[in-house]
Amino acid sequence: MILLGVHNLRKHFGPEPVLDGVTFDIRPGERVGLVGPNGAGKTTLMKIITGDQDADAGTVSLHHAARLGYLEQHPEFPDARTVWQEAQAGLAPLLALAAESERVAHALAAAQNETEHARLGQRFDYLQYQLSHHNAYNVEHRVEAVLTGLGFAESAYHQPIRELSGGQKNRLILAKLLLEEPDVMLLDEPSNHLDIEATEWLESFLIESDQALLIVSHDRYFLDRVTNRTLELYHGTVDDFPGNFTQYRRLKAERLDVQRRTYEKQQAEIAKMEDFVRRNFAAQKSAQAEDRRKKLERIERVALPREIHSPPMRFPAASRTGDIVVRAEGVSKAFDRPLFADLSFDILRGEKWGILGPNGCGKTTLLRCMLGQIPLDAGQVSFGSGVKVGYFDQMLSHLDPECEVADAVRPDHKQLNDQQRRDLLARFGVVGDMVFQKVSSLSGGERNRTSLALLAALDANLLILDEPTNHLDLWARDALEQALLDFDGTVIFVSHDRYFLNQVADHLLIVEPGRFRVIEGNYETYQHLVKTGLAAEARSAPATKSKNEPTASKNSSSDAPSAKRKRKFPYRKVAEIEGDIATREARIAQLTAALSSAEVLRDGDRVKATMAELEEHQLALSKLYEHWEEAHELNG
Repeated sequence: MILLGVHNLRKHFGPEPVLDGVTFDIRPGERVGLVGPNGAGKTTLMKIITGDQDADAGTVSLHHAARLGYLEQHPEFPDARTVWQEAQAGLAPLLALAAESERVAHALAAAQNETEHARLGQRFDYLQYQLSHHNAYNVEHRVEAVLTGLGFAESAYHQPIRELSGGQKNRLILAKLLLEEPDVMLLDEPSNHLDIEATEWLESFLIESDQALLIVSHDRYFLDRVTNRTLELYHGTVDDFPGNFTQYRRLKAERLDVQRRTYEKQQAEIAKMEDFVRRNFAAQKSAQAEDRRKKLERIERVALPREIHSPPMRFPAASRTGDIVVRAEGVSKAFDRPLFADLSFDILRGEKWGILGPNGCGKTTLLRCMLGQIPLDAGQVSFGSGVKVGYFDQMLSHLDPECEVADAVRPDHKQLNDQQRRDLLARFGVVGDMVFQKVSSLSGGERNRTSLALLAALDANLLILDEPTNHLDLWARDALEQALLDFDGTVIFVSHDRYFLNQVADHLLIVEPGRFRVIEGNYETYQHLVKTGLAAEARSAPATKSKNEPTASKNSSSDAPSAKRKRKFPYRKVAEIEGDIATREARIAQLTAALSSAEVLRDGDRVKATMAELEEHQLALSKLYEHWEEAHELNG
């Protein structure tokens, strides 16, 4: 059954189409990630589906029995309501059924007429079934569970909505939507304004829900955990991939490799035929030349590979510092409540520290205290010899909004001519006429990349970054990760992006109310320690272990039992799976060879059919590999 159908949608805002024939459908149980670079039209597509915008052409159809729900980015609320009342309004249909059930029960008790009694009894049974089916007898518990999961304290339940911050209002509209349980949920950046704990709760909620989902998100960890299908929106059209974001990237790379080789081989074949026609059109072989000219006209050209490029971000080589780059000794800070107290750690040259913790725990304040922008209540922070700091402020306050972009990246300590500044900006994906615009006219992602370019111009050997992935699309985040991994200086960063933390950090500073923990390793290391109960014991430790080796207290045991994972695939012998793998690999080799054949390349239909079969076998092979790994691990 198709819950949501989108057919041939087209939308123009200028000469180039934003959507140019977008077609897909969504069925029950599908949790679809919608990915694409900034400006590709993801939010526009969402708004057309909800009816907030009109398409220039095409249709959107919703199953007659299905309800559609959309997570708005800028919600409006009745000011008179409280947080609890607004969240509970998501259950209004159930509350109406409960009220009707009570009325029918009273009428049933008072009914004297046998026919009326039978009719009311039938209605009462139906209402009871619906209430039971939708778990309507635990309304207060459900509201409380969702509000708590999304980070609302109990003290905020009866707070008027007008007193909420913008982020709290966004969390409230998400809570209401989750309680409504529409058949199809459209979620545009649902993890915005959520800390890691609330994001993890939301992931679990969505995984366990029955709703079909269409999700736009820049959180790769979120997409990996929640989605089971991926749509890539680029140049106005959609490509469809099975699986989550990681599987999409693998399949996309395989598809690109095939498309690139097929395109290059066809171009070589076309060039060869064109050269023959040119040399022989008026010669003795003119009949053959005319035949090949006609074949050239009939060839269905393989399109250029549909590739999304990351900006080539890079930071300059770092000058050498002392061994200890940052030393914090007993630092403490409180405002209306303590944020951190007696916090001590050393950061060594070349290390990359990620700082994470719940919203409001003082992560940004800690960075600003380290920089001397906010005075400490106690303790001190000192920098080692030769340290030159570059700071990325998540508010992008270092950029003058009235300045031209090319002038905004002028460093104070050296002169850069116009071409050097344009080259610098191009490394961070700021190109073309953008460099002549005022900073205030740029999008959030463009301002972020301009600020990163300015950071690169500072020639710092210690980078302190506060939420550097804000407003960046998935491809720009990849590029920034690689740039920081290649950077030979020291990095300290605050981020709620778990994928980014996992890729970049080799140490984590976990800041929580009343305590801190230092983990040697990345986010996966931290998760491992949490699951095995060792994270609570983790403290500052000598930085001598590798990035992937978990570090906890010296009393922690490496023999902690790990739960045996459940089977994803049915039981099969390893040898049987290996036989299937060999068969698939042999067929893939045959199809790849066929795509090199001039006979196939001259026939556009055969090229398409061969590529389609090749993708089918590659997808099946990837699942066989997963099945083989599971069987190898679990077959006893």
